[in-house]
Amino acid sequence: MDALIAGYRRFRAETWPHRRQMLERLADHGQQPRAMVIACADSRVDPAMIFDTAPGEIFVVRNVANLVPPYQPDGAYHGTSAAVEFGVLGLGVRDLIVMGHGLCGGVRALIEGVPDGLDTFVGPWIRLAEPACKRVLACNPADPQLACEYATVRLSCENLLTFPSIAERVADGRLRLHGAHFDIRTGILAMLSADGTFVRAT
Repeated sequence: MDALIAGYRRFRAETWPHRRQMLERLADHGQQPRAMVIACADSRVDPAMIFDTAPGEIFVVRNVANLVPPYQPDGAYHGTSAAVEFGVLGLGVRDLIVMGHGLCGGVRALIEGVPDGLDTFVGPWIRLAEPACKRVLACNPADPQLACEYATVRLSCENLLTFPSIAERVADGRLRLHGAHFDIRTGILAMLSADGTFVRAT
């Protein structure tokens, strides 16, 4: 905690003076992000850093393995679905990006098995992607980890379209849906293309 407080002190001394007006404006007028990013909770993957955005520019939800469950309005607790609903209907974002990443621990657990002690919540959550990963693994990919990381992005994009409000907005052009994958080792971002492959962003 000491290191975090030290970071806060640096923020107040070095960053706050330069960004004070912007943050005060966001406080007074509210947020109007141009995009929403659904990313993994992995501490090495920061959407704001990857897309070089300032506060207020992107609305971010992060969870284990950047998964989106299918539309299921059953009254249970659905944190990711609630964030999606707020971003699309509450904030009116125009672009919705699902961003997976290299070396994803959630994906590795799907391939190798959930580590001991993580099956109360993590296990059931990542099993959302189990059928998608089994399909790609059945094709004997050269890089099973990467193939499954791509599969989770495709699956989340497919599940987003089960939300009626999203499907409607994508159909009429009010919302654009994107898939992406960030390689931690190289810093390269790849985007999901219409044919289902991932192509380096340029």
